This record gives sequence, C-alpha cells and structure tokens, in this order.
Amino acid sequence: MITIGGWIMSKLSAVNNSESSHTLANIRPAENEATSQSTLSTSTSSSPSSPFLSSFNRHQYKRILIVDDDSDIVFTLRIGLENNDSAMQVYSYDNPLNALIEFKPNFYDLLLIDVNMPSMDGFQLCEKILQKDVNVKVCFMTSGEINMDAAREVYPHISMGCFIKKPITTDALARRIRAELE
Repeated sequence: MITIGGWIMSKLSAVNNSESSHTLANIRPAENEATSQSTLSTSTSSSPSSPFLSSFNRHQYKRILIVDDDSDIVFTLRIGLENNDSAMQVYSYDNPLNALIEFKPNFYDLLLIDVNMPSMDGFQLCEKILQKDVNVKVCFMTSGEINMDAAREVYPHISMGCFIKKPITTDALARRIRAELE
C-alpha cells in the first residue's frame, strides 16, 4: 500500500521521467476500507459515458472541468475543490488538445480554463468547446493581466464574464464556482 506522500512522489517522478503525455485526469481520492489511511487510486468506474451515473450524478454533483497546462496546478485545484465541496465532481486535463478530443457535450456544469497554454490558448479551446456545447458555463483563469476590450474584439462569440485571477485559494475558488453555478 502506498500512502499519499509516497504516491505523490512516485507519480511526480513518473511524470517527470515519462516521455509520453501523461494526464492527471483519472487520479481520484479514495479511502481504503480496511484501514482509515487515505490513499489515492485511479478511478475508472465513474465514466462520463455511463447513462446511470450520468443521470444520478446530474442531480447530486456539479461537474467541473479544469484545463491547465501545469499539472501541479491541475492536481492541486482538483484535490482542493473535491475536499472543499463534496458536491463538486472535478475532471481535469493538463493538455488542452486532450480535453477537446475527450470533451463530453452536455456533461459539465462549468469549465475552468487557463488562458495561457502553449499548444492552444484558453480562448481558442473555449471557441472549439462551444461548437460542441453552447450551454456550458466557462470561467477563465490567468495569472497575467488581460486586456478585456482586445479579448472581446478577437473572440466576439465568447462570454468574457468570469475571470479568476491566479493564485487563488481553493476556498475562494469553490465560493466563486458556487456563485457562477447559481
């Protein structure tokens, strides 16, 4: 059995040493039934494509998708939000292209998208996602300054209402997400 600290170190080591693109999208917290010690495991049973889980979760959870090219931020936000609010079911990608390819229309309640990513910026990703699902709510995250007038001019079809400045605490982020979902 691997404890949280040992598991994180082994995963970070594997990510740093791996040449393949590795995403933290399927890393989920779990609790070992035999002991009360927390461990992390890979979740495969809560697939977005399961019709039963889809209808069940729609009423019980708010599904949040995080897309940020920094896997440490993705991991931290995901664990922080899930620990902060048990009603949030968080999915995450550290590669915007993978997020776009695997995006499920009419599944997510809110997207948290980093603005500055290398292969595709957050606005470009949002435009492509909105072609698949026009009803999804989007919040952009950035650690830099954004010229809102210029962004609206370049991307006129994207609602620029929700911007979240990084760094942000998970408590503040959870409050902001809840407010956006009301």
